[in-house]
Amino acid sequence: MSRASLTRRLLLTVFSVILLFFALTIFLLDYLFRQAAEQGLREVLDAQMVALIAAADPDSQESVTPTAALETRLNTPGSGLYAEIRSASGEAIWRSQSTTGSDVQFGPPLEAGERSFFFTQVAGTRVRLAVASRSIVWDDLHGQPARFTFSIASSLDVYDAQLASFRQRMVGWFVGLAILLIATLALLMRWLLKPVRRLEREIKEVEAGTREQLGESWPRELTAVTSNLNALLEGERTRIRRYRDTLGNLAHSLKTPLAVMRQTLGAAKQGDAGAALNVEIDRMTGIIEHQMKRAATSGGVLLGQAPVPLAPVVSELRVALLKVYGNKDLLFQVVIAPDVAFIGDRADLTEMLGNLLDNACKWARERVRIEASLDASTDSRAALRLCIEDDGIGIAEADRARVLVRGGRADEATPGHGIGLSMVQDTVALYGGNMRIDASPLGGARFELKLPGRSQV
Repeated sequence: MSRASLTRRLLLTVFSVILLFFALTIFLLDYLFRQAAEQGLREVLDAQMVALIAAADPDSQESVTPTAALETRLNTPGSGLYAEIRSASGEAIWRSQSTTGSDVQFGPPLEAGERSFFFTQVAGTRVRLAVASRSIVWDDLHGQPARFTFSIASSLDVYDAQLASFRQRMVGWFVGLAILLIATLALLMRWLLKPVRRLEREIKEVEAGTREQLGESWPRELTAVTSNLNALLEGERTRIRRYRDTLGNLAHSLKTPLAVMRQTLGAAKQGDAGAALNVEIDRMTGIIEHQMKRAATSGGVLLGQAPVPLAPVVSELRVALLKVYGNKDLLFQVVIAPDVAFIGDRADLTEMLGNLLDNACKWARERVRIEASLDASTDSRAALRLCIEDDGIGIAEADRARVLVRGGRADEATPGHGIGLSMVQDTVALYGGNMRIDASPLGGARFELKLPGRSQV
């Protein structure tokens, strides 16, 4: 399962916050601009309304006529500026010439002192209008009060064009600003996380065996981490060395007393008790040999361990085994690329391959094959794939688990201690790998191992 990097997570988080912030800002600015534009439109219509009222002259309770000169657009049909005067009953007593051919609706008549402002649309068209109305009460020529509703309507084409232009420029500026901010933050995070990427790279180099410890000169926040990791690496190496030395010393110190016991029993008369003791001494000797072999190995994968080329080790083992099993005239096939390397201890690799190849040669009729490859798609800790097979009698499926247990053997009649495969299994486990036993297409047993490895190229 792929995992998103820290840089990607930070960028996505910051981008989401910036996007939300800019969206709210754009919405607020758009609202404020519309409010300001609408207020400006109201003021323009109020000025037109005052001019219309000032030019009006009431003739009677049901008639009023503008006598002064009005704005030119009111005298031009379809100019976008319209006016109307209505009586108290709602009847239009005067309309500007600009309304000719246009079905402009100015709304219902108003009561004395009322005002109104609303947006409407000319029927049958997409023309939008802003309509302002005011109710005025005058004394007519006969001194009688007369109520009139004055209305001014203006096209919103200019208002809509300004709003669209403002929105376009605002969105453009904010998009550009967002891109600039994200790019700046990406560069800043790349610079700030440079030590983290360096730490990741050096840890991979330690795992691959090209570096023994992490470098120096880290930022204060990472100094404690890198120092502890270096101390852990050194402590692990010391622990493995101590384990190996202690186990080797213990096995060696027990070997001599057992040899003396065997010699003493051989010189004395042996009865049933002596035979039983010899059996137990043989068993203890086998255990000590097994532990001494384990003590000769590193005890598991070591961080910082230099990679071991696989081909030379297999070549040495092949030469030695062909001499040991010279009477079989074996065909020993090796299919290994020269750049394949094992990440670990050479003694461990030699011990594992020696046991498996010796087992294959022992049971093979005339053919043994070893193949090694690297899987670049997986982690380096399990990238090396080893396959050892022969054309012998194979291992029955029921016996495959038993032969991996110390002392377990598929054929009790064949000489041996039954510890070789168990040691291989232990060493593979120490490296975090796995081993599987199957039937080989050649006819015998097939051992497949997955171990730490990488290419030397």
